[in-house]
Amino acid sequence: MNRIALTGIVLLVLYVGVPLVVGHDLYLMSLTVASLTIAGVALAWALLGNLGGMVSFGHNAFFGVGSYVSALLVLKVGWPVFPAMLGGGLSAVVASLAMLPALRLKGPYFALAILAYAQIFRILATEMSGVTGGSGGLSSIPGLPKVFGFDFSTKTGGYLVILTLVLVFALAYYFLRRSYVGLALRAMHESEDATRVVGVNNAMLKTCMLMLSAFMTGLVGAFNAHIINFLEPDYAFNATWAVVPIIAAIFGGYRTITGPLVGAVVVYLVDQLFLKDILPTGHQIVLGVLLVGMIILSPAGLTALVFKKRKKRDAYAAS
Repeated sequence: MNRIALTGIVLLVLYVGVPLVVGHDLYLMSLTVASLTIAGVALAWALLGNLGGMVSFGHNAFFGVGSYVSALLVLKVGWPVFPAMLGGGLSAVVASLAMLPALRLKGPYFALAILAYAQIFRILATEMSGVTGGSGGLSSIPGLPKVFGFDFSTKTGGYLVILTLVLVFALAYYFLRRSYVGLALRAMHESEDATRVVGVNNAMLKTCMLMLSAFMTGLVGAFNAHIINFLEPDYAFNATWAVVPIIAAIFGGYRTITGPLVGAVVVYLVDQLFLKDILPTGHQIVLGVLLVGMIILSPAGLTALVFKKRKKRDAYAAS
C-alpha cells in the first residue's frame, strides 16, 4: 500500500504540481519538455543496452526517421498529428530492419555499425530533396492538436504528452523485465550458447529488442518534430540525440528504469540552467567530466548512489 500511495503522490506531482508551479514560465517549461524528450530516448537506449545487451551509438537514426515520417504524413498526406506520430514510431521500426545484418556483430563493432547507419539515413534525408526538402528542411510543421477543448500545442500540453509517453515506456520496460522474456534476455547475457541449447531464439530476441527501442525513439522524435515545427537533416539526425541520452542513462544508472529518467532531467537542466551561463562555449565538456566523476564514484549511476546512502542512514538509525 505504501508503494501504491507513493506512486499516486508522484503522479499527482508530475501531472498537476509541475504544470501549476512551472507552467507560467514558458522557458522553464520548454526546458522541462526537452529534458523529458532526452529521457525518452535515454530509456529506449537503456532498454536496448540493459535487456538487449547491445550498445548503440546510432539512436539518432531512429529519432530522425520518426521525426521526418511523422512530419511528412501530416504535411503531405493530411494525417492527424497523433496517428502520424504513431506512424513515425512504426517507420523507425522499419528502419531498424535495415540494421538487422549488424546483429551479427558484438560489442563495439555493433555500436559502430549502428553509427554508420545513422549517417546513411542523414545523407538520404539530405539527398531526397523532393520529399524531405533536402538541406533546406521542412517548415511550418503542424503542432500538437486540440482534443476535447484542451490545446496540446501549448507548453503545458506538450509536457503532458511527453510525460505520458515516457511513463508508458517505463511501464513497458518494467513489465518486460519481469516477464519470461526478460528472464531469457538476462540468461542470454550470461551465455548465448546455453540459452540456445534450451531453445531460446537469441536472434529473434535481439531483433525484437532493437525494434522496440527503435519504436520508442522514433515516437519521441515524431513528438519533437511537432513541438519545434521545423526539421532539417543535420538537426533531426544530429549526434546529440545519441550522445546526450547515453550520458544521461549512464549518469543516472542505465541498469535501472528510473536511472535514465532522473539522469536525463538532471543532466539537461544542469547543463542548460547553470553550465551554459558559466561556459557559453564548451559547456558540454563539463558533462563529460561529471560523467567520468560519476563512473568513478558510483559506476551504477546516480540512483544507485542515492539509494546506497539512504540504506546507510536507515541502518545507522536502526542501530
